[in-house]
Amino acid sequence: MKLDQLQLNTKYLDSVNKEFYQLLDATPLDDAFLISYNKKLCDEIGLDYEECETQEFVDFINGKKILDGSIPYSMVYAGHQFGSFVPKLGDGRAINLGSINNWHLQTKGSGLTNYSRQGDGRAVLRSSIREYIISEAMNALDIPTTRALAIIGSEHNVYRGAFDIQKGAVVLRASDSWIRIGTFEYFARTKNPKKSLSQLADFVISENYTHLENDENKYEKFFYELVDKTAVLIAKWQAYGFMHGVMNTDNMSVSGVTIDYGPFSFMDYFEKHCICNHTDFEGRYSYNNQPYIAKWNLFVLADSLSFITNFENLKQYLDTFFSLHERAYLELMNKRLGLDINLSGDRNLDLILKLLNALENSKIDYNLFFYKLSQIENIDDFSSILDNCIDPTQMQNWLVDYKKALLLNPRAQNKKCEEMKKVNPKYIIKNYMLQEAIEKAEESDFKLVNDLLNIASNPFAKHEEFERYAKATPLEFANIKLSCSS
Repeated sequence: MKLDQLQLNTKYLDSVNKEFYQLLDATPLDDAFLISYNKKLCDEIGLDYEECETQEFVDFINGKKILDGSIPYSMVYAGHQFGSFVPKLGDGRAINLGSINNWHLQTKGSGLTNYSRQGDGRAVLRSSIREYIISEAMNALDIPTTRALAIIGSEHNVYRGAFDIQKGAVVLRASDSWIRIGTFEYFARTKNPKKSLSQLADFVISENYTHLENDENKYEKFFYELVDKTAVLIAKWQAYGFMHGVMNTDNMSVSGVTIDYGPFSFMDYFEKHCICNHTDFEGRYSYNNQPYIAKWNLFVLADSLSFITNFENLKQYLDTFFSLHERAYLELMNKRLGLDINLSGDRNLDLILKLLNALENSKIDYNLFFYKLSQIENIDDFSSILDNCIDPTQMQNWLVDYKKALLLNPRAQNKKCEEMKKVNPKYIIKNYMLQEAIEKAEESDFKLVNDLLNIASNPFAKHEEFERYAKATPLEFANIKLSCSS
């Protein structure tokens, strides 16, 4: 499909009152140019690749070209940031363009909005590259996520401090929803919360929970399903060692996907209390806390929905969150280990808990461990794993127990088990890789950006040219804390 044939719709504008959004056009970057586009998402949207290589496509992302049906707007929302309520946030540098094929398109870095507060409405190259690549990496790992269709750069100066002058960039993002828990928080604090919340909930249900539209208890059931989705989402984060870094309620989607990539990180060596955000002084959003914060955020949503639902019913269902989360986590961890949870039951839980301790003490790269395990053909030889441990003692003991579990589980004795191969990728996108791509991009070399996008999209492939990225993260870059890199 040609770019001019895309027909966008902006149903949100017809679903809520005008006080909840701002109509505006982007403020274009100077001398914008294409850095990369995502062919896989082009396929899902129905856009021809050739169209992405035109100046018109750059103009579209840069806000100079408006497609049929598009009415650009930014949304208001509130949120609990590090546990403290902020009554008015919103799309401070994002502009919604409309939706097509169930994808809501949004540009990030498009200039000032009514919700920019002290910000400048811009995004810089480093944060844009990080989000562009990691969202595709998450998708390839079957972790629900927003996506990114393309990224443009520019010669536009963006100031991030007296001595920090960056170049502006824009990411064209796509999601099945940009509504957040914080959106419901804002609507719950209006003069007529029942009416406002009903409008918002009806919109969300019509977009993401269509099977509930005619249900008598649709608002409660929407919440129940979001609890289920979020429990599974966080289980996948934990199983792959992913840390979001800023799980504020305004960064939590009501469609149950990962949203807003800031100081994120995939675990290098395992550390259960790992903090990836250097401003998270108390560890509120540490790796180990993520399930607890997710439930806390859902409680905030339940409180907002109490104007249109029975709060006690929501709270009672929320009590199932940890059992749902644990079940999903154990299921995926058993797959990563090549074990059958139905055959081994609680024994595998004990084995997994012991594994986490062994991983933490051995200082082996977390996802490299699972990949090496999936490649072993002879269960009497675990040298490829032990050789990657800084201290192999506890891992050696765990492998003895693991071998016993395999022998009790005939399906898992073949280490080329298909399930293991499908869930243990050779490549996980790490922050040091992204930093390499950023540094090259700052010198106008965008080849590694595109190469990393290819690796991120196909993490189970060989990519022999990039074999070094399949090895452990160099220790000097392991488990470092990051800023938001705005």
